[in-house]
Amino acid sequence: MAAEKSPIALSNFFSNLFHNFPKLILTNLLFAVPLTVILGALYLLSVLFHWNMIFVMIFALIPLFPFYAGIVQVTSHMVREEESVSVFENFLSGVRNNWFRFLVHGIILSAATFLSYISFTFNFSENPLFDSEFLMAFRILSIIVTVLISIFFLFAFFYIPSMTVTFDIRMKYIYKNSALMTFGEFKHNLFAVFGLLILGLVCLTVLLSCVIPVAIIIATIVLAAVFVPSIVSFIVNSAVYKRMYVMMVDRDKVTDDIERKMEEKREKRVSNQTETDNFDMQSIINFKIDKEADPEEYIYFNGKMIKRGVLLKMKEDAVKKGTETQ
Repeated sequence: MAAEKSPIALSNFFSNLFHNFPKLILTNLLFAVPLTVILGALYLLSVLFHWNMIFVMIFALIPLFPFYAGIVQVTSHMVREEESVSVFENFLSGVRNNWFRFLVHGIILSAATFLSYISFTFNFSENPLFDSEFLMAFRILSIIVTVLISIFFLFAFFYIPSMTVTFDIRMKYIYKNSALMTFGEFKHNLFAVFGLLILGLVCLTVLLSCVIPVAIIIATIVLAAVFVPSIVSFIVNSAVYKRMYVMMVDRDKVTDDIERKMEEKREKRVSNQTETDNFDMQSIINFKIDKEADPEEYIYFNGKMIKRGVLLKMKEDAVKKGTETQ
């Protein structure tokens, strides 16, 4: 059965990729605007103040990551195989609704990348301190720990962006669930890594085929501005998104604490504010909700997956408040 499913899944991946390829290019071009501005500004600053370019590239993740939310939002819709995916609308919605959380994600990812880089640089440097057998053993242990931590963060960030744009849950639960999936969904994580390796080999082949430095620079710019970020997100989401979605939506596998916290959060917002964060009162009043359906089912509203029962409660409170203000 597994042997039968793999070719089918691979065929679906390429079919979905080719079908959405023009939209992936458009998504990447939208991302290329802040990418060009931010990297250009950081490059000028690095020249003026003689900053290390490697450090500049690592910390560029912080201002760039909020815009990556737009890419993740678009590709998540593609992976769900939705027919009419509005690239421009979903990109802007992803950035607008998730910029702060993705800024935090960018800080954490940048810090983890920086520490990994420092650790690898130190451990692989020619250092006389490592001449003794004891310190050499410590060096090897440090390398192993660094590799494991780096893999952990890599796998976790397969889920963190997608979970953020899809589900309206607290940050600590995003990180908790993503951490659990780094181990629980190891096979799907390997699929994502394999896809990224193939993409890396394709990019490397393109760059190696360039015989002069100017051509290499032009090819790098084209790959970054037109293809790579959106295809990276598409590959990762294709490997892990559906499984992550099922794990989160299936109430038998979602902890009661997450559901309770999410519902308390929504009820508190409705009771204490004239309108909730990201939700306009009139839009929730006008939103049609089937009262007879399962209240525990997640439904899509304003870019997030919310429980039907929570939305019904929000709508009732919004109608009540609207009546009181008249």
